[in-house]
Amino acid sequence: MADDMHFYEPAQGHGLPHDPFNAIVGPRPIGWIATRSGEGVLNLAPYSFFNAFNYTPPLIGFSSIGRKDTLRNIEQTGEFVWNLATRPLAEAMNVSCAAAPAEVDEFALAGLNPLASRVVKVPRVAESPVAFECRCTQIIELQGLNGDGVGSWLVLGEVVGVHIARHLLKAGVYDTAAAAPILRGGGPADYFEIGPESLFQMRRPSYP
Repeated sequence: MADDMHFYEPAQGHGLPHDPFNAIVGPRPIGWIATRSGEGVLNLAPYSFFNAFNYTPPLIGFSSIGRKDTLRNIEQTGEFVWNLATRPLAEAMNVSCAAAPAEVDEFALAGLNPLASRVVKVPRVAESPVAFECRCTQIIELQGLNGDGVGSWLVLGEVVGVHIARHLLKAGVYDTAAAAPILRGGGPADYFEIGPESLFQMRRPSYP
């Protein structure tokens, strides 16, 4: 049975055409993060190392591999907005991930409209049906086993404002599939979308 499994130690390399780590941990939700620099320049960038981490208070986070404009902006202002990346917005989201200089406004680059938030000073993506306004709670440099920093930073924020398009609330329940969210897969270009055909339900069992 050992021959049926590909085994590798990451420190020694995976020996495959493409690192499988991202594909295995996936599909992953996309952190489409809007920020504003201390000088007022808008920035919009997607992060595939993203997720929610707590209910009360609601906390979300993403990891910046390297000190990118998004990280620096949050360090300066303490605020950001997460925007839901959907299938209709996939191409615009992809444009916003270009490695543009700090003075470039990715809202304009991707043909998107910034819309004023209600609580924070960073705008949200007007075209996105869901957005979380956030204030930063922690920035943590990630470490390896030896305790050394790896050059990546986990940014955590408390959600202080939520925007949901009303058509996504069915009898008061958020309809995940109706929003057509996209998720990052493996390989250099793989994405997935969620549709109603993907739905199945399981209730949490009681014990005993």
